[in-house]
Amino acid sequence: MARVRIRRARREYSDEEIFSILSEPVREWFKRKFGSFTPPQRYAVMEIHKGENVLISSPTGSGKTLSAFLSAINELILLGKEGKLEDKIYVLYVSPLRALNNDIKRNLEGPLAEIKEVAKELGYELPEIRVGIRTSDTSSYEKSKMIRKPPHILITTPESLAIALNAPKFRERLKTVKYLIIDEVHALAENKRGSHLALSVERLQEMAENKFVRIGLSATIHPLEEVAKFVFGFDDDGKPRPGLIVDVSFAKQTEIRVESVVEDLIYTPAGALSEALYKRLAELIREHRTTLIFTNTRSGAERVAFNLKKRYSEFEGLIEAHHSSLSREVRLDVEEKLKRGELRAVISSTSLELGIDIGTIDLVVLIGSPKSVNRALQRIGRAGHRLHEVSKGVILALDRDDLVEVTVLAHNARNRRLDRVRIPKNPLDVLVQHLLGMALNKVWEVGEAYRVVRRAYPFRDLPFEDFMSVLKYLAGEYTGLEERKVYAKIWLEDGKFGRRGKMTRAIYYMNVGTIPDEAKIRVYTMDKKLIGTVEEEFAERLMPGDIFVLAGRTYEFVKSRGNKLYVIPREGAKPTIPAWFSEMLPLSFDLALDVQRFRREVKDLLKRKDAVKKLMRKYGIDEKASRAIITYFREQGRYSVIPDEKTVLVEFVPGEKRNRYFFHTLIGRRANDALSRAFAYLVSKRKNCNVGVAINDNGFALLLPPEVELSEKEVKELFEVEDLRETLKKALDNTELLKRRFRHVANRGLLILRRYIGRSKRLGRQQVMAVSLLKVLKEDYPDFPLLKEVYREIMEDKMDVENAELFLSWVREGKIRVVFRRNAVPSPFAFNLEAIGSSDVVLMEDRRELIKALHRKIMAMIKETPSEDVELVL
Repeated sequence: MARVRIRRARREYSDEEIFSILSEPVREWFKRKFGSFTPPQRYAVMEIHKGENVLISSPTGSGKTLSAFLSAINELILLGKEGKLEDKIYVLYVSPLRALNNDIKRNLEGPLAEIKEVAKELGYELPEIRVGIRTSDTSSYEKSKMIRKPPHILITTPESLAIALNAPKFRERLKTVKYLIIDEVHALAENKRGSHLALSVERLQEMAENKFVRIGLSATIHPLEEVAKFVFGFDDDGKPRPGLIVDVSFAKQTEIRVESVVEDLIYTPAGALSEALYKRLAELIREHRTTLIFTNTRSGAERVAFNLKKRYSEFEGLIEAHHSSLSREVRLDVEEKLKRGELRAVISSTSLELGIDIGTIDLVVLIGSPKSVNRALQRIGRAGHRLHEVSKGVILALDRDDLVEVTVLAHNARNRRLDRVRIPKNPLDVLVQHLLGMALNKVWEVGEAYRVVRRAYPFRDLPFEDFMSVLKYLAGEYTGLEERKVYAKIWLEDGKFGRRGKMTRAIYYMNVGTIPDEAKIRVYTMDKKLIGTVEEEFAERLMPGDIFVLAGRTYEFVKSRGNKLYVIPREGAKPTIPAWFSEMLPLSFDLALDVQRFRREVKDLLKRKDAVKKLMRKYGIDEKASRAIITYFREQGRYSVIPDEKTVLVEFVPGEKRNRYFFHTLIGRRANDALSRAFAYLVSKRKNCNVGVAINDNGFALLLPPEVELSEKEVKELFEVEDLRETLKKALDNTELLKRRFRHVANRGLLILRRYIGRSKRLGRQQVMAVSLLKVLKEDYPDFPLLKEVYREIMEDKMDVENAELFLSWVREGKIRVVFRRNAVPSPFAFNLEAIGSSDVVLMEDRRELIKALHRKIMAMIKETPSEDVELVL
């Protein structure tokens, strides 16, 4: 039987066994400082010492960073003791965060100095072990010093590593790496930065003198086998490199509570709901030493921080906000205050999820659903930083859909039922950068380069024709692009390729990396009067004719040119795009399916007298929350159908201004995005009309003109769409989403250069070029690699076409039945969708008022008063 290549670490080594491999000063230092090893260290240190590849998944504060470094430090100390420590790089540490790099340097230099002192006491002098950082912040002087005298431990980022691989002198210094440590793997694997790093690592291995040991460090992530393959890469035979998974995520106790801040999530006025939220937050802050509060948006973080300071003068100077839109100085200042224990609370969007050491936090509060179990555990893991401490989290739900979602999410988190990570497949724009980088270093055989690329996990299944199409593009074989200033950067002949032109190296250095430049899109009236700006993510959603609010007024979107939007003022017109939409996090597909199953469970509970108590007991929620869920489901069941894992409800609600079709496809927002765009496209073609779309995690609504209706047969036919990807491709044609994403892909794929010889090209200019190139490529080269990539990125990374297809196959196979209902008013489960799609809703307060009005109508129809409820049987 073939040996399993990636294994779970089963053996926990004793302190004595680990001490036996450590040199005397390291052993003595460790005993004085820590006394004993933590679980990740007991499983990993010996294995790394033996030269095994290791992926360590463990909670914050469990000593995983030291697990990764200890064997390497020990080896460096031994070499130093024997006088064999050379001027070369032994350890390469890569982290996605520059801020984390400075932390790591500090955390290494301290112990190294202490070990040196211990050695002195033991009677011998150790040479200095140098730690260096190389990022875009490192000065040229520092970089040249590193070439002469390289650090023994080099700390860098994925982007800086890619540049270092092509720095003619410095790359030679990287050949001696023995240990590669990749930190925060969970923050890299799911995006193109991770794909970029995976290729850099394989290029490094190709030129290294020996095989290096790969160590991946990650917080909560699943499935670990796939993540391990991502870190370890593949051999030339297409099999994953061998290695061990050290999973000690179970080692830390987690306590998660779900609360509803008010008794009634529908009729409580917006002001009273806010009052209750801030009152509860203040109570929690007072009860704990330091509280970390997560909102899901940057604007939310600012709002919560402002309100807490304004309402409670006792917190003046003790509460701060922290998010990515703040300057680096402000963020660092907040982090330092946190470490010194000077703050009672910090409110963050997502910026404090990653591993910056932020000292003693004893409670994490999540306002609203974090949309994924992994993210919830990651955030709550910031509390109780040390391994023996309990990570305490409270999730506050602010509406009924949110409450249902977080109830399931918290239950899954307690039971370690995690969401699967999604790693991009064959991102061709990333491949362009690396093939050019490879060509800069030497002449390659095509087959040899293809082998190196396929050792990287994201490219393990890369078709040879896609690989060749990228090489042909780089070699200028797509004629007609030269007149658009797209020039060949390599030569390709006789099965070999190499660099072309003197400026190619400069082009590579200035344009390497995967993070798109953030664009603020300026909004003008047709007579060129500036109104304000919107985020690019918001602009991506616009279609001509859409109406949105800016600076308190309503405008109709007409067209875009570059990074400018042109609009017509439409006083009093109803908005079609709500302003809060762009920042929302999407619910994961796995969690969405669990919420479907939960719906079936609650549906069965409705017949029981002890329903409230049963829900409280199984899901660990308070009475207020349990009662709210049971009432919510009872109303839905009396008025309509409760959709679950076996039933999709489609409800048709006719209206004077438009007909609404609500599709209760609970598959997460990304999969719903794919499905809704395809359905809207099919309906607009068949009925020859404009179709509006509103989407959320629980489903989507198609908004049709009042004179256009779909029969039950026509609705059910939509679920039989032949080729979802092809339909989606047509639906994306001419959208802002396609135009803007194409600029990102064209930047990464070096089709449109962001920077060139001391000059940066304005984003607006880049966008104009992107739109004209997109048009040419669609007409002349439909198989162009970067055109193929933009569709793949939108469908697979931004949307979730794969799971949308899976869902449709379940409908086709009869595992899920489609139930069609005509209703006078949207059912309770559709209230939030109605609010998103409703033209009267601009502010959250409007949304609450609309839901209240809908609820009153429903209650009148099912002849129940809002207060009537189930018995609480103890």
